[in-house]
This record gives sequence, C-alpha cells and structure tokens, in this order.
Amino acid sequence: MVKYVVAEQLVGKEVVTNDGFDLGKFVDAEINEVTGKLTTLLVEPNVDSSFVNKLDIKDGKLKLGYGAVIAVNDFIVIDRKAL
Repeated sequence: MVKYVVAEQLVGKEVVTNDGFDLGKFVDAEINEVTGKLTTLLVEPNVDSSFVNKLDIKDGKLKLGYGAVIAVNDFIVIDRKAL
C-alpha cells in the first residue's frame, strides 16, 4: 500500500545520510510536470558540516535526487552512496 505524504508535512524535517551525517533541512521539492512525480529534494544545507561543504551546493540549496531517499519518518534518510 502506498502512503501519501503532504509536502507541507516534510518542510523543516532534518535530512540525514544513512550513516549519520546531517545534511540540513528540507525546504522544497521539484516535481516532474508531466508525470507529477517528485524528482528532487531541495535542502537548506548544514553549513557547519565539513561533509556538506564538499557537496554541490547551488543557489544556496543542496539538490538531492529523490532516488536517494531511503526513508521518511522523523528524518528524511538519504543513501550516502547516491550522493
């Protein structure tokens, strides 16, 4: 059974890797206009993290492909290998 989540419920959630790195907070998403599927998470990066500073940050946001999402609960968990 597919569980639907309202995007409003995700805003502000911490985004972490599966091995514990804090990437930042979820702020928005990009949606494919044709299919309606979520394609990219936009994350306000944790600037205090040396790991995050090594990632590609554009326009002040970290863009993470939706395929990297492992779980969404109290945190949004991203597979570090997909970064």
